[in-house]
Amino acid sequence: MSEETPSPVLTKDSIVSLREVTRENLGAVLRLKVAPEQEKFVANNAVSIAQAHFYPETAWFRAIYADETPVGFMMLSDDAAKPEYFLWRLMLDARYQKFGFAARAMELLFEYVRSRPGAKEIFTSCVPGEGSPFGFYEKLGFSDTGEMDEDEVVMRRDL
Repeated sequence: MSEETPSPVLTKDSIVSLREVTRENLGAVLRLKVAPEQEKFVANNAVSIAQAHFYPETAWFRAIYADETPVGFMMLSDDAAKPEYFLWRLMLDARYQKFGFAARAMELLFEYVRSRPGAKEIFTSCVPGEGSPFGFYEKLGFSDTGEMDEDEVVMRRDL
């Protein structure tokens, strides 16, 4: 049995990047978990990665890294044929929240989407309620469209 290496010290100044989920980092990405009270707001990464493999024509997913440490996961529905861009999943491990990593990862996502054909806006949705990421998305410039997708509020942001 191998010894677990100590976690590196991450700070608000750590460099955030989006990286492909690979055979080498899959285990680390699958071990990332939100706080128990946040579990009702986002699927675990195993479910998300499985879903991505059933939608290879549109699912664009990445691990969120801070320096060399995987800290989160995001998935975009990237349909250039329509063109429609929808943030399908965003999760940040409970240990790495409050560092600004998710907001910086979202800025990288916005840059990516701006490079896609016909990209003028991005959508997401979230379950409303105590602890919901609704306020986080509002701070990033998303606004409520007034639409619902099942039990989730649909939000939109201009690019």
